[in-house]
Amino acid sequence: MGGMDDREQQAGRLQNETEAVWATVGSFVLGAVTGILLLIGDPRPLTGPQSLAIPVAAVGGVVAASAFVVSTVRHHRGETVPMPRWQSVISNLSAIALTVVFAAITAMGALLALQILAIGLQGLQLGAVGGGVLAGVVAAVGGRFAYGAGIGLRTADLAGILFGFLALGTLFAMSTAADPRWWEHNFSTLGGGAGAWAFNGTLVVAGLIIATVGSYVGRDLHRMLGDDALPRIAPIVVLWALTGAALAAIGLLPLERVPVAHNIVALGALALFVLAAVTTARVFPGSPRALVITTIGLIALVGVSVMLCFAIGLFGVTALEVIVIGLGMLWMLTLVRVLAVLAPSQSRPSARMNVLRL
Repeated sequence: MGGMDDREQQAGRLQNETEAVWATVGSFVLGAVTGILLLIGDPRPLTGPQSLAIPVAAVGGVVAASAFVVSTVRHHRGETVPMPRWQSVISNLSAIALTVVFAAITAMGALLALQILAIGLQGLQLGAVGGGVLAGVVAAVGGRFAYGAGIGLRTADLAGILFGFLALGTLFAMSTAADPRWWEHNFSTLGGGAGAWAFNGTLVVAGLIIATVGSYVGRDLHRMLGDDALPRIAPIVVLWALTGAALAAIGLLPLERVPVAHNIVALGALALFVLAAVTTARVFPGSPRALVITTIGLIALVGVSVMLCFAIGLFGVTALEVIVIGLGMLWMLTLVRVLAVLAPSQSRPSARMNVLRL
């Protein structure tokens, strides 16, 4: 029986890979044709005004989002049917959020890649066919990634997506920053000037990812602990949603326009992240040692870093932000790896019509 199950699982995985290959081909064709139609006219440079960058990124983002939707519907159709309304709503909202996320990741990756290529290929201009092929390549990469995620996405995958998107968005914002000496102030300085949309948009989408991570953490904890733990799990999901909303608000309230509100929201996001981390760690059954140690280390090191920055002046705010973000990502990586070990992979519909009572 065990050998039969293994062969069935292998056959299923191979079928999924075959589907992903066809999704890549379809994404390329769709992206290339759309790109050619959009770029008919004079040849365009890779970046700058009237360039290939925005159309190519937009085509890739739309195709990637479409691939995720098709894959999710194909592989998870009917999964929410046995769920109560509140559980199906959360599941559907998470899927919608991820659709936006995959579009944003593909678009931001394309913009950063074109920014780098423009430096190495100065003076290059492409016509409709060349630009269309470029759009097809972007769509193929994004479509393959998104289709695979639609087949099965773990909480650990989401944490990696968050880290990757933050890196892509921040690097692109750095490359287009209005003030090349932004680092002498803080990361929020990237949210000002003509290219402010890149950094501020990155924060908004990152906030959406964090809220979705919280939803997936709640899902995994429910699979582990069952309905009896819902009153303890619900505050965790809410705290992560608030943390994501606060991070998005940092991008929606740029430092150069509303400095007081920006700083208040930034501090609130940090406090909410720490509170969400502590609350999540306390709900875990058996208090896994790796998570407990990382949580205590996170709180202690963030406190020490804040003191060294503001009380002693050992380093600047930019360095403090890098330290806090790095510690936060390390904690989140530990969390999702522990979840990957403990949480079942099967969906678990709740028997409760209300999340907080029977």
